[in-house]
Amino acid sequence: MLQGYRIRPFKPEDLEEVERINRVFLPENYPSYFFIENYRRFPNSFLVAEDNDGNVVGYVMCRVESYYARDQTILLGHVLSIAVSKKHRRKGIGKALMERAEKGLKGYGADAVYLEVRVSNEPAIKLYDDLGYKKLGIIPAYYADGEDAYLMYKMLDEEVEEALVEEVLGKRVVRI
Repeated sequence: MLQGYRIRPFKPEDLEEVERINRVFLPENYPSYFFIENYRRFPNSFLVAEDNDGNVVGYVMCRVESYYARDQTILLGHVLSIAVSKKHRRKGIGKALMERAEKGLKGYGADAVYLEVRVSNEPAIKLYDDLGYKKLGIIPAYYADGEDAYLMYKMLDEEVEEALVEEVLGKRVVRI
């Protein structure tokens, strides 16, 4: 249970605050329509964290992507963006956002979920490790400033062969 915070679905009236958090705490920024389009298509995996006063202090935005490999279609959840305001970090908000997003993605039929994370972002990497994500490889110069990203993934459906997910996602990485 999150003490002093709650996780809830994003609402369009949250857009300004979510964009502010995105601009202030992440170097990768998105236009308004990108947030709204992902909300419209995948509302159960676009979530915000708010404090007891109703202030939005974090968010996670995900979508579901369809891939075809070995004569079958697999659905992969993609964590597009997650951020928590600096003064609200280290309180379990990121973990709670990710866990709720994974439930939303599973509800859309996602077989696995993946994300990209800066190789220098040790706190985020530790969080993803703790949540059961695995490093598949590195995407060289993924970020605009030239920094590499780890591509990390987690299986959501134990019926799907993990090697299939690795095959699909592995085309984007240099193996580590």
